[in-house]
Amino acid sequence: MRPLTSDDPRAIGAYRTLVRLGAGGMGVVYLARSPGGALAAVKVIRAEHADDPGFRARFRREAEAAGRVTGPWVVPVTGADTEAREPWLATEFVPGPSLAETVDTQGPLPVGTVRALGAGLARALAAVHGAGLAHRDVKPGNVLLALDGPRLIDFGIARHDGATALTATGAVIGTPGYLAPEQASVGESGAAGDVFSLGCVLVYAATGRLPFGQGPAAGVLFRTVHEDPDLTGLPDQLLGTVTACLSKDPAHRPTAEQAAELLTGRGSADPWSVPGLSALIAERSAAALDLPEPEPLPTTVLGPAPARGISRRRALAAGAVLLTGGGTAAWLAARRGDAADGRSGGSGPRPTYTIGLHADLSGPGRELGLAHQRGAQLAVAAHNAGTGAEFALALRTEDDKGTAEGALRVADRLSTSPKVLAVVGPSTNSTPEAVVERYERSNLATVVVAARSSDGVSTTSTRCVIRPPDSVLPAGLIHYVVNTSPAKRIHIIDDGATPQSGWLITHAFRDAAPTGATLTVHSVKADDGFGPAARSAVSARADAVVYAGGSAARGARCARALADAGFTGTPLSTGAVLTPAFLRDAGEAAEGWVFSEAWTDPTAAPAAKAFTAAHRARFDAVPGRWAAEAYDAVGLIARAVRTTSATTAERGGVAQRLFLLDYQGISRRISFHGAHQVRTGTGMFLYRVEDGRARWLGPYGTV
Repeated sequence: MRPLTSDDPRAIGAYRTLVRLGAGGMGVVYLARSPGGALAAVKVIRAEHADDPGFRARFRREAEAAGRVTGPWVVPVTGADTEAREPWLATEFVPGPSLAETVDTQGPLPVGTVRALGAGLARALAAVHGAGLAHRDVKPGNVLLALDGPRLIDFGIARHDGATALTATGAVIGTPGYLAPEQASVGESGAAGDVFSLGCVLVYAATGRLPFGQGPAAGVLFRTVHEDPDLTGLPDQLLGTVTACLSKDPAHRPTAEQAAELLTGRGSADPWSVPGLSALIAERSAAALDLPEPEPLPTTVLGPAPARGISRRRALAAGAVLLTGGGTAAWLAARRGDAADGRSGGSGPRPTYTIGLHADLSGPGRELGLAHQRGAQLAVAAHNAGTGAEFALALRTEDDKGTAEGALRVADRLSTSPKVLAVVGPSTNSTPEAVVERYERSNLATVVVAARSSDGVSTTSTRCVIRPPDSVLPAGLIHYVVNTSPAKRIHIIDDGATPQSGWLITHAFRDAAPTGATLTVHSVKADDGFGPAARSAVSARADAVVYAGGSAARGARCARALADAGFTGTPLSTGAVLTPAFLRDAGEAAEGWVFSEAWTDPTAAPAAKAFTAAHRARFDAVPGRWAAEAYDAVGLIARAVRTTSATTAERGGVAQRLFLLDYQGISRRISFHGAHQVRTGTGMFLYRVEDGRARWLGPYGTV
């Protein structure tokens, strides 16, 4: 990241620029912030290139192509203007390094990681090819590494299969060393050419070398067309797949989907593990979060006088869009907004939309269910009291009593009610698959607030999970021992009683061990105590101990064992352990423990002060855990209703719109990427136990 220069724009469309991410002969890439606050990478093409009609036509195709491709392994487009003097394209910001950067700095990747990398890229290409496109520049620099897998970027030379190339005769588009023979010789390339490039990328990732060598482009292209690839040092597990991908004859190469199957062994996928990746992403995310807010733009409205039948508020909104180039679209949006509730010129009753609350209010999870209910009630009241609200909200609460049978009955009642537009919940961790399917069949959006992803919660086309999955919570702890309280000797206590949680945390730390730090792992069987592990940590002079487990009761036993052994460093764990039961059972031994959690403390978070005051006033109590997130879930649904294109909100429109929003709530910013996955950068928080209670330290990247 480099500071903006005096020549750099402070705004690109609706995006506010923050820093430069890179620059080249074609243009500049900026890190920018959207109107909703989300980070984006905005590529701006220099005017001298945009003046070339052929180049501008190709850039239009880039924007169109990138917008058509969706999937978990491609970076989605968030905005574009192909007709601007300097056209630009905005995509989601991925704070991870490129594959080229990673291999250049730390050498070849482990074979299992390369297989996982290849499978993800192959599926990304399958999505590209399924849209009738070819990427045509698959190379390490166009592959970003995220916490959950690779991302394919830069559709700058993607085109429709069979389309006429917009390049001079004989010109080669792509990067020598990764081009297919047919692309290198006659400039023709399609889906099979992308698979050839994938094979080259896998060789580079596994060996650090290119299969056709380096040097002048002409020599590399000659060897690509006429010589066999050099696969020296390529692991046997990759040899068959790579050899097939690098066939000179396009007809003999596997399809992208077939390559993915070859790399995963038809289901036995390798874990995604890139050494040091978690720490690097945590560092880059923190750096991005630390950037100052951009300077505000002038707010003077230079539009026409308000027309009859449009409120002053709507006219100002339309004028603001006119100022930034919205033109007729702003006028239509304002008119459509007036018609959305069935009123003409702002008169007539506003419609009421019902949100269902599916929660355990009388079973073992009643405390969490009550927090959901109170947060949702306050959100509905705040919406209905808002000035100029175009519709009213109603809340219908259903109690599943914490049982599978009750959950299915609630799902049946809510999904068959024509008045229910969306549902917050279920609030319980374990949700029967039949419940998920029932909501899905009825096209009813469910916004899941607190249920843990490790207990069966998944996203579907209508199931919207706004909490980060358990698999990313260790990133908060890694940030703490790398940046907040640097540790040189880290001791992991891997609890065999909760193997899934233990593996997730242990694996994350093994993957992202801080440079210069010593990492040791002590496994504890399910029936064993923690005394030996605690004494081992003390004898190793560990300054940080991580309880890698998901049991509050066993976490408390570990805390007592560490205290008895005389451990004086920092103990850490993730949110599954941070419960009232842990604080009660651990007692004084809980003091100083640091946790990474997915819920915020509204009594401490600045953005939730008004919510906390309203909660105290209405319920004579401080908000419970996840109450603020339930408040935000209702706000997210209300935003989806307000931004649907239909004149009357419908279930399907709301369900689809949820995943397109960038919503600033009182607990976090909520937005999604890839296969409906919530972005996690603003949804993880650090806590430290002080005086018998968990004190909120703040978002992990800012602590």
